Amino acid sequence: MKETSEELSELQRLLDAAYAGSTDHLKAIIHGERKLDATELTKALTGMRTLNLATVTARHEPRISAVDGHFLHARWVFTTSGTAAKARHLRARPAASVSYVDGERIGVFSHGDVEFLTAADPDFQEIEDHLTAHYGSSPSSWGDEIVYCRLQPHWMVGYAFDKAAALGES
Repeated sequence: MKETSEELSELQRLLDAAYAGSTDHLKAIIHGERKLDATELTKALTGMRTLNLATVTARHEPRISAVDGHFLHARWVFTTSGTAAKARHLRARPAASVSYVDGERIGVFSHGDVEFLTAADPDFQEIEDHLTAHYGSSPSSWGDEIVYCRLQPHWMVGYAFDKAAALGES
């Protein structure tokens, strides 16, 4: 958990607003003890998580792919090749959806806009250091056109069928 108290408060507001504006169908699934709050969500998302990333083509056709996601400072961060179709889609149309699902154990669903980070971004070095520590090498060394991306969410919900098990408390 790298989140500051301000980031946790902001994430909690985002989660509360998303849940409040959700459909009755979603509320019938994610309710009470199944809802993850900001602190629980950041605890459950420690480490790398394989994300499903949904983008849209120029013809407005949906595409889904997988990326290694890291939840840092209450935002999903991932890298990919700058030549990948998902990178082209996101450059032209930054709106994206991201989900992390581990069976019925946990589900986190986010919608937002992806921003491309460069070494000039004030958060870049911390992200680079985190990823390098995780992988044992810098993603920048994996190819000539590696891009660093961060989802700025405008909607997010988190679900755990058995919260204690999902948080490693059972």
